[in-house]
Amino acid sequence: MGTTKSATARAIIDPEVKKEAETILKSLGLSVSNAYELFYRQVIANRGLPFELKVPNEKTMKAIENSRQGKGKKFATEEELFDDLGI
Repeated sequence: MGTTKSATARAIIDPEVKKEAETILKSLGLSVSNAYELFYRQVIANRGLPFELKVPNEKTMKAIENSRQGKGKKFATEEELFDDLGI
């Protein structure tokens, strides 16, 4: 079943976010238009956003900030990471 695509959607976003997202989309073989349509279809299918929105707790925010600053534990192998996690 073919449809005529004639509606437009516009958004004003941070240029760096746009550039990074478009690079990722291109690597996935998707255009921005394809991605928008996929997102809209998922909104319809989920009757809302296709992902859960949560505000990170204080511990998670600290971990995110440490990671952005290059702080935190580093592991040479997956085994070292899993050992540290106890799994």
